[in-house]
Amino acid sequence: MTAPAPLPPQDAARVARRALPLLDLTDLSDACTAAAVAELCGKARASGVAAVCVWPRFVADSVRALKGSGVRVATVINFPEGGEDAERAVADTSASLADGADEIDLVLPYPALMRGDAETARGMVAAVRAACAGRLLKVILETGRLEAPDLIARASRLTLDAGADFIKTSTGKTPVSATPAAAESMLNVIRARGDRSAGLKVSGGLRRVEDAGAYLALADRIMGPDWASPNTFRIGASALHADLVRALEAAP
Repeated sequence: MTAPAPLPPQDAARVARRALPLLDLTDLSDACTAAAVAELCGKARASGVAAVCVWPRFVADSVRALKGSGVRVATVINFPEGGEDAERAVADTSASLADGADEIDLVLPYPALMRGDAETARGMVAAVRAACAGRLLKVILETGRLEAPDLIARASRLTLDAGADFIKTSTGKTPVSATPAAAESMLNVIRARGDRSAGLKVSGGLRRVEDAGAYLALADRIMGPDWASPNTFRIGASALHADLVRALEAAP
């Protein structure tokens, strides 16, 4: 994708003010440590982001670090491969919820969907939905692997029908992560359903305030300027956070 043109400082600050409360501040690096998660939670408290997203083993520590802040704790399940063991996904979900997770980011068994086995994909989402007991469920479609707009749209419909609260673009672990084309396909499915409470999370590859601005503009165009809020629109990123903060600090 062509990188968005740099924004003037005043416009960059406006986007940053809007984007920070929508951010899922994320560390899903293979070398992540407890110290790194503590630092992440400190940044989240200071910035007023929507959530942190961490490996399941760091959920309990994150819950303690963020107590009273209003920042939610999300974790990943069936990540990143999108396997087909629904029983394990449910068990891992239950364990993370017991540790205090507020939100579950589940990787759809997208390889099953790609070979035509929609029922396996649908069944896992429905099973994890049942295990979530009212907690927020985001389902990662891995759109860079699905590629075709019609398959992305099909995965979006299937996932929402099975009970997901959000559909999410990517794990950030594949060569192609979020793209405007994929996000547009997903937003069109949400709009066509007529359910404005369904949400979109754009994740993977967003590093600049201009990236956040481009996706917010896309959401505004398709869903209307009053739709994007922490309840309906999230941005999953780590590198982006620093650029948003810089944009605010540089504002005239």
